[in-house]
Amino acid sequence: MTNFVLVPGAWLGAWAWDEVAAGLRAEGHEVYPVTLSGLAERHGPDSARVGQQQHVDDIVAVIESRDLRDVVLVGHSYSGIPVGQAAGRIGDRLRRVVYVDSNIPADGRSFVDGWSAEGRAWVEGQLAESGGFWPPLTAEDYVDQDLSDEAITLIVARSTPHPGRAISEPAKLTRPIGELPTTYLKCLLDGATPSADVVEQLKSPSWELLELPTGHWPMFSQPTALTKLLSELG
Repeated sequence: MTNFVLVPGAWLGAWAWDEVAAGLRAEGHEVYPVTLSGLAERHGPDSARVGQQQHVDDIVAVIESRDLRDVVLVGHSYSGIPVGQAAGRIGDRLRRVVYVDSNIPADGRSFVDGWSAEGRAWVEGQLAESGGFWPPLTAEDYVDQDLSDEAITLIVARSTPHPGRAISEPAKLTRPIGELPTTYLKCLLDGATPSADVVEQLKSPSWELLELPTGHWPMFSQPTALTKLLSELG
């Protein structure tokens, strides 16, 4: 039996994994979807002050408080950054890291550090206008990502603003991520090849690359295929 800890990307909560979690449980696995501080049911007026290191602590706490072992730790999109840090902190509890079309952490660098000057100016403007939050995407942003109209409506309706500190605070690695057993899942409708930093890590013998012919949110667009892939890794 494998313990899957599923961490959603920006603006989302544990609810984003509902279909995948149900599928994994049907295969006999234990599943622990995580809502990070400041998001979904944990969102509040003070959530803008939640930093990335709090998100790392959130993930570690789920694993250690339940004394989970044989953990497959899954991070989607933004959450690859706190997941990669948490994976280094849980020691031999870890079985595998799975990055689902996600960012990956680099020591001393934040989520936005790799962005262009124009992109950083844009997000900084959004944070300033929204009281320190990164506003959720609109329905138009989800077009051409293999999502049904119903899925887009659900995502837009349930998304919450993302804490700005979490995307601007630098990562702190306790272990190089290249040392950890890792699967990177590239969703091909969001770009045919991984980012340069992921390509560099894939040189490690501990890393492997898998692909899924869908968009950036496979837990909504292809939940059955994603469940099958994760179950096979478990």
